[in-house]
Amino acid sequence: MKNIRKSHFLTLLFFLITAATFAQSELKGKVADFLTFQPIESASVYIKNTTVGSITNADGNFVLKVPQQNLQDTLVISSIGYKSFNVVITEFENGSDIYLEEDVASLDEVVIVADPRPTTGNGIVQKAIEKLPGNLPEVAYLQKGFLRHKERNKKEYKWLIESAITLYDSSYAAGAKNYLKINVDETRKSYDLRDIDSLFTYSAYLKSIGSKAGNINKNTVKTSALIEAIKWNDSRVNGLGNLFKGRLNIVRNSDVSGALFGTNTLEMHQFKLDTILVDNGRKLYKIKIEKGADFVGLSTPNIYNEGFEPKGWIYIYYDNYAIKKVEYELIAASDVQKRRSKSLFDTQTIHKLVITYKDYDGKMYPNYVYYETPKLVNTGDRSSDRIKTEAEPGFDKGEQYYYTVQEILFTDIIRDPELVSQELLQNNWDADVFSSKPYNALFWENYNVLLESKEEQKLIQDLSKRASLYKE
Repeated sequence: MKNIRKSHFLTLLFFLITAATFAQSELKGKVADFLTFQPIESASVYIKNTTVGSITNADGNFVLKVPQQNLQDTLVISSIGYKSFNVVITEFENGSDIYLEEDVASLDEVVIVADPRPTTGNGIVQKAIEKLPGNLPEVAYLQKGFLRHKERNKKEYKWLIESAITLYDSSYAAGAKNYLKINVDETRKSYDLRDIDSLFTYSAYLKSIGSKAGNINKNTVKTSALIEAIKWNDSRVNGLGNLFKGRLNIVRNSDVSGALFGTNTLEMHQFKLDTILVDNGRKLYKIKIEKGADFVGLSTPNIYNEGFEPKGWIYIYYDNYAIKKVEYELIAASDVQKRRSKSLFDTQTIHKLVITYKDYDGKMYPNYVYYETPKLVNTGDRSSDRIKTEAEPGFDKGEQYYYTVQEILFTDIIRDPELVSQELLQNNWDADVFSSKPYNALFWENYNVLLESKEEQKLIQDLSKRASLYKE
């Protein structure tokens, strides 16, 4: 009887949460620099003391769906290096422009403090890594998020998918490889116009399953087999599981073997203290990421993913050493990786990652993830016949090289043990973005998403038109 009552309670609670979600107001606006009038990208827009929030796009625009029970709460708009904007939601002028003023702290003012605080970039980052067990969640939680996955060559978009996802994390203390799960809940958009003609991908796929490639002619290979090869290739680097469970989740997975921000991080990186900034009234270090003595490698199965040097920035709160934001790039540095990157990708920047975190009840939770990487999709002929291939009429080098961008905006954080346990047991935990799902219009009417920029809107409209013609 006790279990039955508990089940009824959880069902009622889910119903109430869903009903509250459906009653929402929509806020819109644009965030810009007070002096330059330039849009501020990736500014945080959220309801104070809640997990409801969004970020601005490349044009500085945002849209935020606010539950009715939060209309008397405070809207906060903040960005690193600026003074925050605060207003009661009912008093916010919808559609208005918000101008943020710069707010930079004095480096000397903060560093000259009589305590054993580290004063170098290397020391501050090492301290932040030591403090991760206390600054990251120590109990299991769920997060709801929005994924936008884009692929394009140098001329046009070839693939777009937008999905609602759920992330389950058992805690920082447990390894992500076995204790972190992801599910694709709903799909809003899915257009796929990638050319199914990558014989190199197909050859690599055959080797991965133990088959001999031999002489391959695309006229004799079944389309279904090529599609399977491309799906396999998608999962090698770009899959959601790889992003969250692998080394590039550099803060969450700093305690795994060979972690980029692990105990031996100073062998691969050097960190230089740049200045002190302010984020929503809190001081934080801005630290430059530079190369160390050794190359950086990712040890990706079946892919040569070694020989890089890092660059970027890391932002760390002064008061508790919590990591607020990481901007991280891996650049081809070894001779082998330079040649490979030029030949296959026509770029030397192979991994570009941005991760921001939100402070909720004293713990840092993922807020926004941006990941960009070139991709082996339509790489063409890598043999000695390449010069001949490129000389053929109609060959367009701009269509040869692909790259992928994944953006994820996390909103709701669920920590109630009963709710977490129930969803953990009931969810399928399938991170495959290819899995077909019926479109649920009501769901998307009340879900916070990443707002598209004007350029993205134009390119996506073009992609959707081409997809419609393709289906016809």
